[in-house]
Amino acid sequence: MIDFDDVTFRYRPEHPPVLEHVDLHIDEGELCLIVGQTGSGKSTLLRSINGLVPHFTGGQLSGRVSVAGRDTRDHPPRELADVVGMVLQDPMSGFVTDMVEDELAYGMESLGLPGDVMRKRVEETLDLMGLADLRNRPLLSLSGGQRQRVAIGSVLTTHPSVIVLDEPTSALDPGAAEEVLAALQRLVHDLGMTVVLAEHRLERVVQYADRVVVLEPDTAPESGTPAAMMALSPVAPPVVQLGRLAGWSPLPVSVRDARRLARPLRARLAGREVVAPPPALDPDIGPPVLTCRDLSVSYGPVPALAAVSLSVSAGTVMALMGRNGAGKSTLLKAAVGLLRPDRGSIEVVGADPARLTGAQLLSRIGFVPQEPADLLCEDSVRAECRAADADAGLSPGGTAAILADLAPDVDPSAHPGDLSEGQRLSLVLAVVLSARPPVVLLDEPTRGLDYGSKARLVRILRELAGQGTAVLMATHDVELVADVADRVAILADGEVVADGPTYDIVTASPIFAPQVAKIMAPDSWLTVESVAHAMAVAG
Repeated sequence: MIDFDDVTFRYRPEHPPVLEHVDLHIDEGELCLIVGQTGSGKSTLLRSINGLVPHFTGGQLSGRVSVAGRDTRDHPPRELADVVGMVLQDPMSGFVTDMVEDELAYGMESLGLPGDVMRKRVEETLDLMGLADLRNRPLLSLSGGQRQRVAIGSVLTTHPSVIVLDEPTSALDPGAAEEVLAALQRLVHDLGMTVVLAEHRLERVVQYADRVVVLEPDTAPESGTPAAMMALSPVAPPVVQLGRLAGWSPLPVSVRDARRLARPLRARLAGREVVAPPPALDPDIGPPVLTCRDLSVSYGPVPALAAVSLSVSAGTVMALMGRNGAGKSTLLKAAVGLLRPDRGSIEVVGADPARLTGAQLLSRIGFVPQEPADLLCEDSVRAECRAADADAGLSPGGTAAILADLAPDVDPSAHPGDLSEGQRLSLVLAVVLSARPPVVLLDEPTRGLDYGSKARLVRILRELAGQGTAVLMATHDVELVADVADRVAILADGEVVADGPTYDIVTASPIFAPQVAKIMAPDSWLTVESVAHAMAVAG
């Protein structure tokens, strides 16, 4: 179905190749997972399948990519649209209409399908992707995860032979991610569709894959079964990391397989004290620096938050979790003054954020939105770092040093628009953290980050909390929460339904529990790090 024959690609003649001597065959009816570190070429490889590389991106392509017998150099994306459907990292960049139902129908209209066929497929896709309640909603009113499901649905309605997805679950809550992946698996198994996807959250995807392709810089890609590739991959989910630590062979790629192998390990560590991630300040010591009291916010007639009350203390990392559309991003936007409450109040460092000037906000709050590119306006990474230094009153190089810590492979001369999603997020994080505000708000901070970048982010967040900074993050990444959060609040339909210490909240939830907690239950282990510490003590 898909063939790469000695494919090499570079965006500019003076730059090193992003893909080099790629030979790869993907069969019809396979679910193929592309893995690799941020910047390893995953998105470029995906875009070459539907001809965006090189017809849209430019650059130099040698070798041959063929899909269903069509050479992508001779067939631009419009001539492959009946065969290949693609969902990009940023769903909004691919939307061409304003309403959910219109977006689902647009691709079929472009192909000239009859009206009765279009109606039937729209209804099927609304049910398949869990979008029936959103059919008449404007796309701009949806959460990031809801937009992601619409983007996938708009591709499915055209019934392509190949679906290519770039980070399809990055903005989805755990339940929605499982539904989407189960839907893709049904398309592969029942309809023989070929699915190629790149995903950093391997804990969600790898057990569904038929084939895994590992991309590494300056090395020819390798492909094989999930277990074989996870044994050598530089990025691996917690279940594989735990298997490596315990010496299990073959390595498990699912929680079910790992639980069978973990019985001796659970017995060995039974009764051992569970070690949490290194604590920041005692949450009871720091004073509250962000407080919501009966906070209610709505978008016109649609309520988003209903009488939310919570507080975040200095030196605490608090996670907001809940399904897509629960109100997490709305709470963060209210905390940074982008939304005014209908009722109730919110205070950040003793002030109403909606009444602060820009300079006053910068000195109190750092905010990284779901679409980090919204905060970038310069023509190079270097210029963004210099502007951030000037805004924060830092000596030159301060922001660049933070960026080098988060993402050491980012080219300072690159345009921010040319960065991968993870690299762009790292740049915005560096810009925001350079000001050292007492409160940092993060909306899906690990979207697009590989495991190495996420580990560096965890270390930085721990350091910030240790210095007294309060961190409030909205996230669907249960592994990040297990690694760094002191407290968790779960939102549902705009209300707080649970609020407490991380251990108490996530281990009591089958949806929000991390992989290690599921494998090591009934003991309350959350991370590979804590298990490794206990194994070292046990000897």
